[in-house]
Amino acid sequence: MQIALWNLRKNEKRMTQQDLADYLGIAVQTYRDKEKGKAEFTQDEMFMIAQLFQKRLDDIFLPRKHQNGDKKEVVK
Repeated sequence: MQIALWNLRKNEKRMTQQDLADYLGIAVQTYRDKEKGKAEFTQDEMFMIAQLFQKRLDDIFLPRKHQNGDKKEVVK
Protein backbone atom coordinates (compact mmCIF):
# COMPACT_ATOMS: atom_id res chain seq x y z
CA MET A 1 0.00 0.00 0.00
CA GLN A 2 1.14 3.51 -0.75
CA ILE A 3 0.79 4.82 2.82
CA ALA A 4 1.98 8.38 2.14
CA LEU A 5 -0.40 8.73 -0.79
CA TRP A 6 -3.30 7.38 1.26
CA ASN A 7 -2.55 9.89 4.06
CA LEU A 8 -2.28 12.82 1.66
CA ARG A 9 -5.47 11.86 -0.14
CA LYS A 10 -7.52 11.26 3.01
CA ASN A 11 -6.11 13.85 5.40
CA GLU A 12 -4.61 16.70 3.37
CA LYS A 13 -7.02 16.97 0.45
CA ARG A 14 -9.92 14.95 1.89
CA MET A 15 -10.38 13.29 -1.47
CA THR A 16 -12.05 9.98 -2.16
CA GLN A 17 -10.52 7.31 -4.32
CA GLN A 18 -13.14 8.24 -6.92
CA ASP A 19 -12.01 11.88 -6.82
CA LEU A 20 -8.41 10.96 -7.47
CA ALA A 21 -9.35 8.41 -10.13
CA ASP A 22 -11.35 11.11 -11.91
CA TYR A 23 -8.41 13.53 -11.65
CA LEU A 24 -6.14 10.92 -13.24
CA GLY A 25 -8.71 9.89 -15.82
CA ILE A 26 -8.78 6.25 -14.75
CA ALA A 27 -11.41 3.90 -13.35
CA VAL A 28 -11.84 3.89 -9.59
CA GLN A 29 -11.05 0.16 -9.38
CA THR A 30 -7.82 0.77 -11.28
CA TYR A 31 -6.93 3.53 -8.82
CA ARG A 32 -7.74 1.28 -5.84
CA ASP A 33 -5.46 -1.43 -7.18
CA LYS A 34 -2.66 1.09 -7.61
CA GLU A 35 -3.04 2.61 -4.16
CA LYS A 36 -3.06 -0.89 -2.63
CA GLY A 37 0.10 -1.81 -4.53
CA LYS A 38 -1.58 -4.45 -6.71
CA ALA A 39 -0.75 -2.42 -9.84
CA GLU A 40 1.79 0.27 -10.57
CA PHE A 41 1.14 3.95 -11.21
CA THR A 42 2.42 5.19 -14.54
CA GLN A 43 5.09 7.84 -14.54
CA ASP A 44 2.59 10.40 -15.81
CA GLU A 45 0.16 9.54 -13.00
CA MET A 46 2.88 9.88 -10.37
CA PHE A 47 3.85 13.31 -11.68
CA MET A 48 0.20 14.43 -11.76
CA ILE A 49 -0.28 13.29 -8.15
CA ALA A 50 2.94 14.96 -7.00
CA GLN A 51 1.83 18.19 -8.64
CA LEU A 52 -1.64 17.96 -7.06
CA PHE A 53 -0.20 17.56 -3.57
CA GLN A 54 2.78 19.87 -4.24
CA LYS A 55 5.21 17.19 -3.05
CA ARG A 56 8.28 15.49 -4.46
CA LEU A 57 7.76 12.06 -6.00
CA ASP A 58 9.82 10.33 -3.33
CA ASP A 59 7.78 12.04 -0.60
CA ILE A 60 4.71 10.22 -1.89
CA PHE A 61 5.77 7.05 -3.65
CA LEU A 62 7.82 4.24 -2.20
CA PRO A 63 9.55 1.45 -4.08
CA ARG A 64 7.42 -1.70 -4.26
CA LYS A 65 9.40 -3.49 -1.55
CA HIS A 66 8.75 -0.59 0.86
CA GLN A 67 5.13 0.26 0.12
CA ASN A 68 3.98 -0.54 3.64
CA GLY A 69 5.89 2.44 4.99
CA ASP A 70 9.18 0.81 5.97
CA LYS A 71 11.33 3.00 3.70
CA LYS A 72 14.91 3.04 4.87
CA GLU A 73 16.55 6.43 5.11
CA VAL A 74 18.96 7.03 2.28
CA VAL A 75 22.36 8.37 3.27
CA LYS A 76 23.58 11.06 0.88
